[in-house]
Amino acid sequence: MTSEELRTKVEKALDEIRPFLQSDGGDISLVSIDNDTQVKVRLEGACVGCSVNQMTLKSGVEMTIKKHAPQIEQVINVN
Repeated sequence: MTSEELRTKVEKALDEIRPFLQSDGGDISLVSIDNDTQVKVRLEGACVGCSVNQMTLKSGVEMTIKKHAPQIEQVINVN
C-alpha cells in the first residue's frame, strides 16, 4: 500500500468519527502519518482538554483507524 492510499484510508476513518465529535462541539484533524505505522491527530474545539478525550482517542479513533488501516500501530494526539 502506498503512503497516499494509507492517508486516504486514515482520512476515511476520521470522516467516520467526525460527526460524533462534532455533535459534542469538537473535531479532529490528521497531522501526519509517520513510518506508515503511527498516526498523529489533533483534537479540536470542545475535545481539547476534555477529560474523556484520551478514552475517545483510544477506543473510538484508534479502533476506527485500525479497522480501515490495520498496519497502524499507534494513534497520538498532538496539541
